[in-house]
Amino acid sequence: QVQLQESGPGLLKPWQTLSLTCTVSGISMSTANYYWTWIRHPPGKGLEWMGVVSYSGSTYYSPSLKSRISIVRDTSKNQFMLQLLYVTPEDTAVYYCAASKRLILGATSENLFDSWGQGTQVTVSS
Repeated sequence: QVQLQESGPGLLKPWQTLSLTCTVSGISMSTANYYWTWIRHPPGKGLEWMGVVSYSGSTYYSPSLKSRISIVRDTSKNQFMLQLLYVTPEDTAVYYCAASKRLILGATSENLFDSWGQGTQVTVSS
């Protein structure tokens, strides 16, 4: 059973860099045809797909975030990390990592993903 756990700082100031880690257990991230996604849920809004890294290391990002986002993986630790530059209060959200057995671009329906982390709250405030 694939399990995911997000970790990272919960409070940032504007213009800082957000760095979150998703630790994967139950399977190697390099297992063929597995995809590792970051999704966030801003207060009062719907889920927002942010980006994905594949089992082979390929990445795909939301066009609206492309200038600020990167997702990297550390296969030795079985983790993948989200970095988001120059955060503003609009980046305040609960951030989730999720796993799927096929490439999902842009969609966030819960039933599309095989596993989700519990989520971590990130607040951006001066």
